[in-house]
Amino acid sequence: MNETDLLSAVEAKLVSMLQRDASLSVADLAEAANSSAATVWRRIRSLEERGVIGPPVRLVDPAKVGRGMDVYCQVRMKSQDAQARAAFQQAVDDEPAIMEVYSVTGEWDYMLHMVVRDIADFEDILMRRLLELDCVAGTSTIFALRRIKHTRQVPV
Repeated sequence: MNETDLLSAVEAKLVSMLQRDASLSVADLAEAANSSAATVWRRIRSLEERGVIGPPVRLVDPAKVGRGMDVYCQVRMKSQDAQARAAFQQAVDDEPAIMEVYSVTGEWDYMLHMVVRDIADFEDILMRRLLELDCVAGTSTIFALRRIKHTRQVPV
């Protein structure tokens, strides 16, 4: 099954529109999709039930709330056993500045994206949350100079 089989044309249009502006009314969505409001409402509920879309959220500009530094931190684990993975996951779940965590291939085990106030804020997270974990062997950090492109819209 390819990606186009996952969503109907109307659903793809609705998903694209909602990714740009989740505050659009069902009436606005229905007009743009050339469909009835009741049909659009049912399709949105179906997309939610299938896990295609989640609840609407408002995106925040990190710099406008004092978190203008993007940091990418690669993490190498000493062990990949279940207990080590659980401890690591709990530590990253408990730290609000860690926005995204990916399990990756290659030399490193995880890639973390953080939004922090400054280098001191990052150092505190690194020392207090990550390097104190017995399961963490080491880290490598990349500081972003500036955001050039940042989107949360998935192509559909």
